[in-house]
Amino acid sequence: MEINFNGKRTLVTGASQGIGRELVKKLVACGAKVVAVARNKELLEKLQKEVPSIEIFAADLADWKRTEEVLTQIGDIDLLVNNAALAILAPLTEAKEEDVNRIFAINVKAVINISKYVVTNLLARKVPGTIVNISSQASVVGLNNHTLYCASKGAVDAFTRAAAQEYGKYGIRFNNVNPTVILTDMGRLGWSDPKIAAPMLEKIPLRRFGEVDEVVNAIIFLLSDMSSMTTGSNLYVDGGFVAV
Repeated sequence: MEINFNGKRTLVTGASQGIGRELVKKLVACGAKVVAVARNKELLEKLQKEVPSIEIFAADLADWKRTEEVLTQIGDIDLLVNNAALAILAPLTEAKEEDVNRIFAINVKAVINISKYVVTNLLARKVPGTIVNISSQASVVGLNNHTLYCASKGAVDAFTRAAAQEYGKYGIRFNNVNPTVILTDMGRLGWSDPKIAAPMLEKIPLRRFGEVDEVVNAIIFLLSDMSSMTTGSNLYVDGGFVAV
């Protein structure tokens, strides 16, 4: 079945690189009107040169008030992908208050802030909508030096479940995509050392890391009517990591 988002205004955060960047291109190919948001204006403008039909807005989503200002400029949204995220990796004993504040501001508070705007907009227009939050396998398993990241993604999962329950009666769906290590440019750099990669690969039944398009395809599925009876769920793109 062909997936078509014609006429659907779709907001993607963290859109300037990695998964977000490829998702924007896929959504446009499926007919969506895409609004791309990221902190790096230069990278957004580069993406817009590739995909001229998109709208771009630069904002640091850790800034609640600035994000609200940008959202009022964006206007109506039918589909939302909360993709922007931050990872600060260190032992718990080295955690700093500014690290905790920053990671929760982006990974949790921004998801709540933007979802709140989109749901309010959908309710005002009395139309259904779909929100996909990019979580992680780290939301349900413990990973070394990931205490802050695990905590933030666990909060994303809990938020998604509660929001799905609260707004399902209005036809508004919330779901998560929970990837393992994904080979974005940054992912390839960070996991290129076999000594680092081998222990993680041993925990993945498929014995490989994920590709960007595998996450993008999962997001597209959850945004589409093909998943119309799915809400409050986690879709693991992890090669079986959490099944072990």
